[in-house]
Amino acid sequence: MSGKLYLCATPIGNLEDITFRVVRTLKEVDLIAAEDTRNSIKLLNHFEIKTPMTSYHEFNKYDKAKYLVDKMLAGENIALITDAGTPGISDPGEELVKVCYENNVEVTSLPGAAACITALTLSGLSTRRFCFEAFLPADKKEKALILEELKTETRTIICYEAPHRLVKTLEELYESLGDRRVTICRELTKKHETAFVTTLTEALEYYRENAPKGECVIVIEGISFAEIEAESREKWNEMSIEKHMEYYVNQGIDKKEAMKLVAKDRGISKRDVYGALLKL
Repeated sequence: MSGKLYLCATPIGNLEDITFRVVRTLKEVDLIAAEDTRNSIKLLNHFEIKTPMTSYHEFNKYDKAKYLVDKMLAGENIALITDAGTPGISDPGEELVKVCYENNVEVTSLPGAAACITALTLSGLSTRRFCFEAFLPADKKEKALILEELKTETRTIICYEAPHRLVKTLEELYESLGDRRVTICRELTKKHETAFVTTLTEALEYYRENAPKGECVIVIEGISFAEIEAESREKWNEMSIEKHMEYYVNQGIDKKEAMKLVAKDRGISKRDVYGALLKL
């Protein structure tokens, strides 16, 4: 029978956040695939785990995934761990999972710490709906496209950033999104954990004077539906009612229905639209 892949969440700071199930699994599997074996050996030593390790990271994820899947097809059980948190979240683990499914290898996930969820619950912002952007891309064109999308994002937005790039990223977010409520979480679950509840403007002012330390999670308030509606109305109101009607009629919409749509877009009554068209 084939072996199995275990996605094992490891602590993001405080070692006590590991689960009993993860510790037991790491002891029982045949092999542990770790993002950085030099970092993970500290965790294994702390919990007296003697299971052999191999590296699995961004720069070997394709070839190594095939190697690991071949081992599982031969009957070995393998645990995947990241430097901190849940494998597959903003790390190369997703590739290994994909290759496992392509080869009918069973996969299971052992839940635990995740910086994005920890920061979201600490943020004081809406947790009902959120989107996770991880690290914004280095490529300027790709980053510009994502920032353009985020302008109208109504969900709470979560991003990761390294301390030395935090100010630059906050500047880019401010330029694209305008001033927003934001919570910047640092050193999560560690002794010097902080959740800085602020705005993008105030955060920029603070971090230009105080160099940030530790990995950062930026949690940003999404735009409200009322703001989107107001922006949309402003856009339509720049157009004449006649042109607005033409916009819908040219799409094959009958005049009666087009009048309803124009009224809704502009936040006025259908009678007002009809009156304006009569004058024309």
